[in-house]
Amino acid sequence: MGPHPAVAAIRLAVRRVLHDILNDHSTTSPPLVLVACSGGADSMALASALAFEAPKLGIRAGGVTVDHGLQPGSDLRAAEVCLRLRELGLDPVEATAVTVGRAGGPEAAARDARYAALDTAAERHGAAAVLLGHTRDDQAETVLLGLARGSGIRSLSGMAAVSGAGGRYRRPFLELDRQTARKACMVQSLPVWDDPHNADPAYTRSRLRHEGLPALEKALGKGVVEALARTAQLSRDDADALDAWARQAEATVRDAAGLLECAKLYALPPAVRRRILRRAAIEAGAPAGSLFARHIEEVDRLITGWRGQGAINLPGKVVAQRQGGRLVIRQG
Repeated sequence: MGPHPAVAAIRLAVRRVLHDILNDHSTTSPPLVLVACSGGADSMALASALAFEAPKLGIRAGGVTVDHGLQPGSDLRAAEVCLRLRELGLDPVEATAVTVGRAGGPEAAARDARYAALDTAAERHGAAAVLLGHTRDDQAETVLLGLARGSGIRSLSGMAAVSGAGGRYRRPFLELDRQTARKACMVQSLPVWDDPHNADPAYTRSRLRHEGLPALEKALGKGVVEALARTAQLSRDDADALDAWARQAEATVRDAAGLLECAKLYALPPAVRRRILRRAAIEAGAPAGSLFARHIEEVDRLITGWRGQGAINLPGKVVAQRQGGRLVIRQG
C-alpha cells in the first residue's frame, strides 16, 4: 500500500523540484538543498518530503529556521524546530537569529530580515537551493494584496516558483493547497507549530486569510483560491513579456550621451514606457520596494502631460526632471 494521497502529493512536488535543481547544477559533488522551516504545517511537510526524496537522488538535505525574536521564547521554539529537522535526518541544521527593523511595516521588515538570513546561510553552506513552503493559498493572498496596492500586473503575478539570485529559492507547493500540507503532517504524526501571528488581526495578511478570503468564497463560491493562483501565473507570463520588450526598447530611446529622449519615450506603449522609467529610477538609486505606481505615473506625466512642471521627488532622494527634450533621473 502506498503513502497517503496528501503525502504522495507533497513528495511528488518536491521530487520534481529536486530534479530541476540537479539539471540546473551539474556538479560532480552531491548538491546541498536547504529547507526554510518555521515549524508550521507547510514547512514541516516540506522538510519531511525533502528528507524522504533527497537521498534517493543523491542530494544532501539540510534545514534552516529563522528566529525573528518577535515573541517571548522564540529562541526555544527555534531550537525545537532544529531538533525536529535533525530527527527527520536533515544535516546541516541551524537556527539563525535576526533583528527585525521597521522599514515598510512589520510584515515587510520581518520578510526582509528572514531572506537576508536565508541568503547568508545558503552562501555559508554552499547550498544549491533553498526550498520555501508557500502554498496555493499563500499565492492567492499575495495576489489580493497586490491588487489592493494597485501596483500593476507584476504585483498580481504573485510569487515565482523560482526566484532569488541564480534561482536560489524554489517553491514546490504553489500548486498545492494548505490543507494538503496540514493533512500530510497529520498522517505522518509530524508535530506542527501554529504561529500566533498568523491569526493576529493586527497583520494585513492575517485579516485577509481569516476574513477577506472566506468572505470572497462566500460571495463568489468555491474556487476563488484556484482562480487567483491561475491569475498569478497568467500575469507573470504577461509581465515577463513586457519586461523583455522594455529591456529591448530602452536602448532605442536613449541619445548618444545615454539620456532618455522624451519624444521617443512618448511613442512607446504606456506599459513599456513605464517599465523603462521604473528601471531608470531604480538605477539612479530609488529603492524598488518604496517605488510605487503613483511615483512612476508622476514621472510619466513629464513625458505625456508636459506643462512646464518642476522636478519630481522620488524615494531614495532621486529626482526626475525634464530638460530640453530629455528626461534626467538622478540623485538629487
